[in-house]
Amino acid sequence: MKTTTLAFDVYGTLIDTHGVVDALRERVGDQAQAFSQTWRDKQLEYSFRRGLMQLYENFAVCTRDALNYTCAYYQADLSEADRRALLEHYRSLPAFEDAGTALARLRGAGYRLFAFSNGTAEAVSNLLSCAGLRDFFLGIVSVDDLKSFKPNPAVYSHFLRQAGALGSDAWLISSNPFDVIGAQAAGIRAAWVQRSRQTPFDPWGIEPSLRVESLIDLSDQLQNQSGLD
Repeated sequence: MKTTTLAFDVYGTLIDTHGVVDALRERVGDQAQAFSQTWRDKQLEYSFRRGLMQLYENFAVCTRDALNYTCAYYQADLSEADRRALLEHYRSLPAFEDAGTALARLRGAGYRLFAFSNGTAEAVSNLLSCAGLRDFFLGIVSVDDLKSFKPNPAVYSHFLRQAGALGSDAWLISSNPFDVIGAQAAGIRAAWVQRSRQTPFDPWGIEPSLRVESLIDLSDQLQNQSGLD
């Protein structure tokens, strides 16, 4: 009997990147939610640009640079101490409420679980430990090993090598459409966690293999999908 390997995206899928809003509200007031969204959008944009330009810096640098941009965009005159505090807060963001229960259920069902992230292995390990999720995973696979970022096809191949898995026996689990499309373009099935019904999927003609609104739904849905294979 083959064993299915699950590659879990971390930021935005298991860990709430907007868990920094309360800390932001103390510093930028009513702009906190919009500030958080711009910070996240720029963080990803900078990773894409660095990957394409082959001017790699790790994800923490992308996060720092995106924060500085966002401060300028919203004309938020934050001190260096405030910026350091926000970046430190980003290293211990909370997990989504469904994460722990879902991971426990999937591990109990016999799936091989790995974290697969743009973050460095050390940063992701610390983040998952703070959120109480680290022990669910057999390992952490970071794009930092290749000095590139998702959705470079090479990083998905790197995941398969590191996890000792075949593309036919692996799934990516992500709430980020670019990640889902990247995995499927690289030959790995992918489940899109649509955390908000208002969030559309990118209209690229590449659909996710599976859509769920919560990680809790994954175990049953994956088993149903396996029954169709």
